[in-house]
Amino acid sequence: MSYSPLVVAAALLAGGTAAAAPYAIDPTHTFVSFDASLFDLSTARGRFDRKEGSLDFDPAARSGRAEIEIDTTSLNTGVAALDRLLQALLDTEHHPSARFVGERFSFNGDKLAEVAGTLTLRGRSQPLVLKATRFDCYLNPLLLRRVCGGDFEATLVRSEWGLAGGTEVGLAETLRLMVQVEAIKP
Repeated sequence: MSYSPLVVAAALLAGGTAAAAPYAIDPTHTFVSFDASLFDLSTARGRFDRKEGSLDFDPAARSGRAEIEIDTTSLNTGVAALDRLLQALLDTEHHPSARFVGERFSFNGDKLAEVAGTLTLRGRSQPLVLKATRFDCYLNPLLLRRVCGGDFEATLVRSEWGLAGGTEVGLAETLRLMVQVEAIKP
């Protein structure tokens, strides 16, 4: 990540620093979605409408911590029957939330490359690496506050998370998880 002297100066004048700082995930600019093949013919897409979390990020130390809590009952594919099937797979009655905690930030040069951590889904906690396709921080000219945001992806193997079933609708064993996140410094 490279910061121009103008951006750093503006952030300092606005009360921000480049050091570790807490950011609140903006749920209106954060999307947790997924897609999976159906019968190898088409792609089923869905999202979780309710989520919250936080980000602590220190670009100078190349470290951080990210937490996101996902309300699994807010799953929405746009197809009620598919929503019910996927909510049954997720057992949302007994596991109404999923949680990702990322504590290892890796860089490629100055750019954040991935966030490794633990995903708890359907009562199972396992390692998960979210690969960054883009990420940066800047002083938002409208909010006059620092904002960090980016796009991340991971591939999940459903059986590793206890998500058996779905073969009756041709749901693939693997699915792609996508997280587009924006976090604002209070």
